[in-house]
Amino acid sequence: MSAQPAAIIVGVGAEAGLGAALCRRFARAGLHVFAAGRTPPRLEAVATTIRIADGAATAVVTDTTNEAQVIALFDQVEREAGAAPEVVVYNAGNNMFVDFRKTDAALFEDMWRVGCFGGFLVGREAARRMAPGGRGSVFFTGASGSMRGRPGFAHFAAAKAGLRMIAQAMAREFGPQGLHVAHVIVDGGINGERLRTYVPQFVAAKGEDGLLDIDAIAEAYWQLHVQHPTAWTHEIDLRPAKEPF
Repeated sequence: MSAQPAAIIVGVGAEAGLGAALCRRFARAGLHVFAAGRTPPRLEAVATTIRIADGAATAVVTDTTNEAQVIALFDQVEREAGAAPEVVVYNAGNNMFVDFRKTDAALFEDMWRVGCFGGFLVGREAARRMAPGGRGSVFFTGASGSMRGRPGFAHFAAAKAGLRMIAQAMAREFGPQGLHVAHVIVDGGINGERLRTYVPQFVAAKGEDGLLDIDAIAEAYWQLHVQHPTAWTHEIDLRPAKEPF
């Protein structure tokens, strides 16, 4: 059993990604991080890096759209940490450009299940476990699509807008009970493995400091977590100085 407070980060992939950066930031602050995602080798790589740096990390393979697996994740954390988590971050999501007329039902539903339904499952379990203790943070990763739908991204915007409403409803219900619920709008490209691998020309066009640095984003989440309860932020938007909006 761990004596350390725990953090659950859902949606952890490549080490050069936001999920991994969140794991490293909270581990550096002394929390036992439970890295949840669907790809065992990537989860283990993130956990190993943290442990090498004398942090505490556990990789937990989890399909966030599966209710039983989400419940099992929280059960494992409570069992190993001896208490409910102090921090839960929902960072799962996927995206692609698809002509609205060519968006089939299966694609739309898959986007919604990962982008919104999984957030509901994680948020609900977090509220069940954390609200009785009257403390803790639950954060959701949003995007520009949380605020506006653009051509080719209706499926993505629908999911992200739904996730934003879950965050708002939770904040209004559980904030008075001591649970800090926040929604982080990441408005711009993230300088991580996904963009560098699949659209290197986009990365090159953005130039120096044209994309969001993953560690800088993670630091913003940490700062949200340590805010005084008399001055909580519910929603912030993060973007590079060069990003038009």
